[in-house]
Amino acid sequence: MPSLDEILENGALPVIAILRGLMPGDALEIGAALVEAGIRAIEVPLNSPRPLESIALLVDAFGDRALVGAGTVLDSAAVGPLAALGARLLVAPNCDPAVIGAGIAHEMDVLPGVCTPGEALAAVAAGASRLKLFPASSVPTSHVKLLKDVLPQSIGIWAVGGVDPTNAVAWIEAGAEGVAVGSCVFRPDSTPSEVAIRAHSLASSMRTRGKGGSI
Repeated sequence: MPSLDEILENGALPVIAILRGLMPGDALEIGAALVEAGIRAIEVPLNSPRPLESIALLVDAFGDRALVGAGTVLDSAAVGPLAALGARLLVAPNCDPAVIGAGIAHEMDVLPGVCTPGEALAAVAAGASRLKLFPASSVPTSHVKLLKDVLPQSIGIWAVGGVDPTNAVAWIEAGAEGVAVGSCVFRPDSTPSEVAIRAHSLASSMRTRGKGGSI
């Protein structure tokens, strides 16, 4: 499975799709709609119905060209089973050094949740090279620069929470490496065609409103 760096280098949008509430029976069609739209990082939160089944299906179907993994990872004991399925993306809403360390040990792309400089520095000290700014909707886009001012230059920040087609580019322009989106693209009652329309709308807004006309 490609890493986050690799999919970005190969032209994927700097977007993680959060499929909270995904049912395993819908995983393949939803995954196909996202990948076709250029969104090739997919997160199934562990508080979704039967998340390991959905993750396994997505890994088997799209793992050669997309980064697939889990969100809402709150316990380091969950990391080993995820890695055994082939999951390579690990996203958490908080900064837990044990979860970060377990993800790194399994060679996963780890994005722990932070909001304050103290949390961000603690996550970096635990080994994280990317951070999930969460909830992004609770701070202005200028918060990204303020965090980056005190972090090593190599640390990537991803804005998560309240991101949609109206503000995704603003977060990128503020210095975020990428964004994660949830209900603006996927909701549990969404059909694959609805997800496809929303994913293409997001992709179009980012490519046409980005610097130089593209992202």
